Amino acid sequence: MKENISGQIEALKTIETTQLLALFRQHFGDKSAPGNRSFLIRQLAYRIQEQAAGGISPALKHNIQKLVQSYDPINKRTFKTRGGNLSTTTGRDPRLPMPGSLVTKLYKGDRIEVKVLESGFEYKEAAYKNLSAVAKAVTGSHWNGFGFFGLAKNGKN
Repeated sequence: MKENISGQIEALKTIETTQLLALFRQHFGDKSAPGNRSFLIRQLAYRIQEQAAGGISPALKHNIQKLVQSYDPINKRTFKTRGGNLSTTTGRDPRLPMPGSLVTKLYKGDRIEVKVLESGFEYKEAAYKNLSAVAKAVTGSHWNGFGFFGLAKNGKN
């Protein structure tokens, strides 16, 4: 069975883009199909493997949805006036990526990696309360943490 799945996935690489679009619509219904060939191949390869394994269980789908609702800062934003606090219904600043994410920055030739925790940040195996404290540890001077790491607007660096 593995050989069959591998063969199907390998065959995707030789199919014309128009045929990939048709397969995409067949597997995903009326969902809008992108024109990006490599994206189509990845999505179709995933669907072939998913169907071979029996798909995602309803319980797992439910758990995933609960996690998205809990941690997705994009869908949970509540804004106040300028100068006020930004927050989400989960109490997290909407500019922050989800816990477990890495915030990275190239600073003076060094790659700075900060792990976002549920409550705070981890940098070089030390815990910090906020990004400004991490920025100060990196630079030696005070910085707005969101500005330093490029998170000032939308939670993506």
